[in-house]
Amino acid sequence: MNEKEHIDKLMLELRRGTITIGVLSQLSSPKYGYSLVSLLEEKGVHVEPGTLYPLLRRLEKQGLLESKWDTNEARPRKYYVLSEVGKKVFEQLCVEWESIVQSLEGLITNKGVDKNGDG
Repeated sequence: MNEKEHIDKLMLELRRGTITIGVLSQLSSPKYGYSLVSLLEEKGVHVEPGTLYPLLRRLEKQGLLESKWDTNEARPRKYYVLSEVGKKVFEQLCVEWESIVQSLEGLITNKGVDKNGDG
């Protein structure tokens, strides 16, 4: 495996762990899948529909999301929103995220790594 392949693999692992919190962060109000893909993209988080839809189903199955079909449009849409449990879990994830970011920034800064990737 060359350097680029190593980086690509590690970036994929990192993204998998962060997409969940990104998705949860946007579901305080109901959104359907495609609108969520677009919203995340606008905010700089690229997620493929083939990644998002299974994640939404898994989060719903875990009780973190609730869903409701809207059949009033020409095309039925399934809207997702945080459940009460999902809101609490999201809050806890945010606290943990802040802690992780602080710790890693300390580690990265102490190693002299340029966070902008300029060298």
